[in-house]
Amino acid sequence: MRKYFLLFFSFLPFSTDAQVVFTLDAAIEAAMKNSIDLQKSGLDLEAASYSAERLWAEMFPSISLGGNVSYGTNLFTGENQFSADGFGYSISGGVRFSFNAGIPYTMKLVSLAYQTQLLSYADAKKQLELQVAKSFYSLIAEKENISVLKDARDLAEKQESRSAEAFRNGLINERVNLQSQLAAETARLALMKAETAYTANLWDFLMVLGVEGEVVLEGKIEITKFDEDAEMLILSFLDKRPDIVSKKQAVERLEITAKQKQYAAKAPSFGASATWSGSGKEFSDRLSGSVSIDIPVEPWILGTKSYQALKTAASDIEKARLDLQNAENSAKNEIRSLAANLRSFWQTIEMARLQVRIAERTYQVTERGFQQGTVELSALEDARNSMSRARQELLSSESAYKALKLDLDKALNR
Repeated sequence: MRKYFLLFFSFLPFSTDAQVVFTLDAAIEAAMKNSIDLQKSGLDLEAASYSAERLWAEMFPSISLGGNVSYGTNLFTGENQFSADGFGYSISGGVRFSFNAGIPYTMKLVSLAYQTQLLSYADAKKQLELQVAKSFYSLIAEKENISVLKDARDLAEKQESRSAEAFRNGLINERVNLQSQLAAETARLALMKAETAYTANLWDFLMVLGVEGEVVLEGKIEITKFDEDAEMLILSFLDKRPDIVSKKQAVERLEITAKQKQYAAKAPSFGASATWSGSGKEFSDRLSGSVSIDIPVEPWILGTKSYQALKTAASDIEKARLDLQNAENSAKNEIRSLAANLRSFWQTIEMARLQVRIAERTYQVTERGFQQGTVELSALEDARNSMSRARQELLSSESAYKALKLDLDKALNR
């Protein structure tokens, strides 16, 4: 129930002053709901779907209705120039059917246009989801970095308090006391800068979501070691990538277009029409009909403009196939590169974790030595700063690893 409660309030475009907790799922749902670009893409999809569901419109006959009212009389001669007998009228209606062998391929193009728009809409949703996820985890990393800086500030302030008391008791000189104060102020300044940057980035993130108000992000960066085989990933996911599917659809569209042009240009066209009209003071009507056939000649003659246009269509298909091959090669290289980077990056993560453990232990030993009077304050500050840097580097590495993993998921479209 709590999850749905939070989701409900996350959809509000202008939130109240009440604090709202956002998980990654809630953030993605809000972005999907409020994205203007996604809504526009949805309207395009709806229009394409409407046409694809009404393919019969391509063969719907041409229907016309007409009417006419007239008046005629003598102007300078004769009598009763403005007699009612001068009025006349006529009405008419007509239906015309036309059929060409290219119409079935035109219908296929309409259906393919809907599939293309459907792919575009799905890809837009995934791109938005990836953008939100990356921003979300980046902000989570900033929050955790603020926690690290808060710990560093707390330690610096604790040392500042100890040094002030020791200075009052005459145990340390003024220089050591000032160094302790400077270290505490430096830690507070670093924390303030981080909090300011986080607030600005959070507002930018909320603009993407279409949400305003006081928001708290809830989540953490969880990473696992990547050990999948790149070649197996290529076999499993390459054909599902939106860019690859789009290139294949482009080839198919050009093939259908070429056939549509060929049959429309070379095949005979058939037409049938019927017309009815009625007119006169004493009503009379007439019904007429006709059947026609149009046999093209020019496209069959080598070298004519119509023939050249058909040859160009075949060349466009071949170029689209080359574009598809190039896209597949680029996608394979991207997947291999991301997989290799993830494997090598994990070693960086392990080294960063080891550095954190060493830095924390070093600080503990140094602090104990400082309390015993065997270590100077500068050494303690160096140990504390080294521990903070090691924690920040680990956080940065884990955040980068998470972003790299999201890039791989995008490349695999999974």
